Amino acid sequence: QVQLVESGGGLVQAGGSLRLSCAASRRTFSTYSMGWFRQAPGKEREFVAAINWSGDTTTYADSVKGRFTISRVNAKNTVFLQMNSLKPEDTAVYSCAGRPRGNSELAQSYEYWGQGTQVTVSS
Repeated sequence: QVQLVESGGGLVQAGGSLRLSCAASRRTFSTYSMGWFRQAPGKEREFVAAINWSGDTTTYADSVKGRFTISRVNAKNTVFLQMNSLKPEDTAVYSCAGRPRGNSELAQSYEYWGQGTQVTVSS
């Protein structure tokens, strides 16, 4: 079992930046692909970004390309989501997830999930 804990959410003005972190409880994290997803009130959960176990392959939703960057430090069992040029439509609960295979944009393919962290972007 892998436990994931997100941090770094908060309130920011449009155009600002936030950096989310997701800490994993097990060293086997380093063999997992990791993803970030978000869910806004009244909307379905949507894919944001994913990174493979080594960090050399990343995938982004079109809505965040060029603004968000996913990265990881396996020695610290941590994955990050740097979010720049934030927009009000980025407001959501952001959750990290892990799967012991390659990158995927499908939430149902991930086996482990964190509780999520709230990101609110004011206009």
